[in-house]
Amino acid sequence: MMTEDFSPNQEEDALRAEAMPSEVPSFEPNQTLRGFEESVQQVKAEIGKVIVGQQAMIELMIAAMLTQGHILIEGVPGVAKTLAAKLLARCVAAGFSRIQFTPDLMPSDVLGTTVFNTQKGDFDFRAGPIFSQLILIDEINRAPAKTQSALFEVMEERQVTMDGMRYPMAEPFMVMATQNPIEQEGTYRLPEAQLDRFLFKIEVNYPSAEEELDMLGRFHGSSLDQRLAKVESVLSQSSIIELQEVVRQLNVEPSLQRYVVDIVQRTRGHRDIYLGASPRATLNLLQAGKAIAAMRGRDFLTPEDVQFVAVPVLRHRIMLTPEKELEGGTATEVIRQLVQEVEVPR
Repeated sequence: MMTEDFSPNQEEDALRAEAMPSEVPSFEPNQTLRGFEESVQQVKAEIGKVIVGQQAMIELMIAAMLTQGHILIEGVPGVAKTLAAKLLARCVAAGFSRIQFTPDLMPSDVLGTTVFNTQKGDFDFRAGPIFSQLILIDEINRAPAKTQSALFEVMEERQVTMDGMRYPMAEPFMVMATQNPIEQEGTYRLPEAQLDRFLFKIEVNYPSAEEELDMLGRFHGSSLDQRLAKVESVLSQSSIIELQEVVRQLNVEPSLQRYVVDIVQRTRGHRDIYLGASPRATLNLLQAGKAIAAMRGRDFLTPEDVQFVAVPVLRHRIMLTPEKELEGGTATEVIRQLVQEVEVPR
């Protein structure tokens, strides 16, 4: 694994390289995993009708859906963050809701509120847009802290408590949030408690020149609506729940469990890290690795699967020391170096 500085276009290449290890034991996948892999390929094919490249982002989004995780997608405007989330939702026959976060948005605008019913002489709960299954929150850092905090319970416990009443969310449930890392005016930094509830922080970079040329050749003669109309739903709600169960049942050797723990433990005593990753990160790292293994058609976890997801799982859960930040270091660089220092099980 490389530890030197990465240019934007090298970021995805590095993830792809880690995703395809050269020394993986050969085997014949069973029928369940063969069907699993076919389902994933169908989703990729549908998204590929509109998005060129960005394969690492697409794989991580699918992996998050298969592990009941939430994702934070970060990138400059125009790199298909929102579009990718909408496309994933179109591939699934489930409820979809989009919430545009703005500075004047209130928690009740997201969760819902109670209204007085004059006919019954009592209060009724009117559900907000969060009561769907695949939720796109656009520009999540545009809303103030009180609105962001409205997501704490629903993201972790998959329920909303309002006036003493509990309202569970329908499964599958997934929050996909986007944010722009460049523009700071009128934005509010996400608190650590909320960042820790995201399985992945996916950083979307510019496409390569070849991908951009391919994009022009394929799409310059059609509108976005025409391209979106070609995307079909290929997964039902029940099939997603079945695929999630396949991931949960994936075999993990004790040595691989120790490997996951060693990586997260290393973040808590690393020389360049002020705040290390939480135990939730340990669970997320293992589950995300299992999803990648299943997407590769394997019923067992390998160190390469863990390495592939280590950066997107951990980059938003650590805080660098002031000295490292002054040096211009990034969480991505530190995590790559940290993973390289951990002994790989044989």
